[in-house]
Amino acid sequence: ALIMSIAILFFLPILHTSKSQGLQFYPMNQILFWYMFIIVILLTWIGARPVEDPYILTGQILTVLYFLYYIINPIVSKIWDKTLNY
Repeated sequence: ALIMSIAILFFLPILHTSKSQGLQFYPMNQILFWYMFIIVILLTWIGARPVEDPYILTGQILTVLYFLYYIINPIVSKIWDKTLNY
């Protein structure tokens, strides 16, 4: 999971197939961006906590949400492109 969390950032330019380059035309993706921003901050905070019961489960849930972002974001972009008829 640690290697994939970094490796997925290298594949983002290859996987980016949106017609528009900026997020200003994708309001749902803007919301997802801030969702990702909060997830990264919470994962950083959880990483500094001791390995105890509530922090382990919270870290696992946040890790799943981190990887779900990379699955949901392209899907939302394609739906929005179809809505705008790009």
